Amino acid sequence: MFNKIDMEKYERAEYFRYYMDLIKTKCNITVDMDITDFLKTLKNNNLKFYQSFVYAIMKSINEYPQFKMAYDKDKNLGYYDYCNPSYTIFHKDNETFSDLWTQWNDDFKTFYKDMTEDMEKYKDVKKVKAKPGRPGNFIPISNLPWLSFTSCSYDTYSESQMLFPVIIFGKYFDDNGTTKIPFTIFINHAVADGFHLCRLIKNIEETCNNFKIYM
Repeated sequence: MFNKIDMEKYERAEYFRYYMDLIKTKCNITVDMDITDFLKTLKNNNLKFYQSFVYAIMKSINEYPQFKMAYDKDKNLGYYDYCNPSYTIFHKDNETFSDLWTQWNDDFKTFYKDMTEDMEKYKDVKKVKAKPGRPGNFIPISNLPWLSFTSCSYDTYSESQMLFPVIIFGKYFDDNGTTKIPFTIFINHAVADGFHLCRLIKNIEETCNNFKIYM
């Protein structure tokens, strides 16, 4: 469901117009996220990392309207009740990727099963959009499992009305006995500030390291 925002009552109306129309600021931040306990939980329960991490990301994102905002077909600003992940898979044989999406489900076991089945069903479809029918409420997620990076930036050369965050994560690594993963998130400053961004990142990390409660 799309919830239209009343701009006369919207607490960020002034900020939204300022960053959309005047400054047009985007924000990109990379952090090393602690996933030590998360990996232990996955190993003990024979769970795959990608599906589980995407769940943790989406579980956190779907708690905050700031990261589910968009325009409807009539150009009204609002936010969705929830968003679905739109994630990438890699084709080793021809070194290309495809986008898949999986219907969000707050129940981990259901989501894990659905995402696993989507990855298996569309693994050999070598198109940019391998699974058809992606709805408008989606969060782009990608990964670079070959590299532990310290920063990541996105270059765009035209105006965009997209307000959803864009997420990418890399190869996890050992840091003095703890395991960390480079995690980058790109947001539009019109819908969220540094406070919201930091809260989201902290929430994702806490969701990962308390993952047992979702199983």
